Amino acid sequence: MKVSKSEQEWKKQLSPEAFSVCRQHGTEAPFSGELYDNKEDGVYKCVCCGAPLFESETKFDSGTGWPSYYEGVEDAITENRDMAHGMVRTEVTCSKCDAHLGHVFEDGPEPTGLRYCINSVCLEFEPIK
Repeated sequence: MKVSKSEQEWKKQLSPEAFSVCRQHGTEAPFSGELYDNKEDGVYKCVCCGAPLFESETKFDSGTGWPSYYEGVEDAITENRDMAHGMVRTEVTCSKCDAHLGHVFEDGPEPTGLRYCINSVCLEFEPIK
């Protein structure tokens, strides 16, 4: 079921940085997010709606300063063509609430060859208990 809120509701719920990135397609500075180097076992969820997006076993160090994964949770993310800033990229959004998460590139490791480059501020981490 889709989560839909007004801009004011999102502003009230999210930190200013999370609102800027998730709802206004911003980008956080590399190496600034608290989850980019997290190595704990668990699930990375959408900060907006709590939907599970990525599992820790798919995370890898891409050297970019943003959390990177080679695969998302099935049906959790949507890919959209992004032609902003004079580039052609593939944007990644949360399938449940349409939050902007980051972009996916075709330079990742096996088994998929993909690198989901995700803004840390868009994620909340739930460790395995």
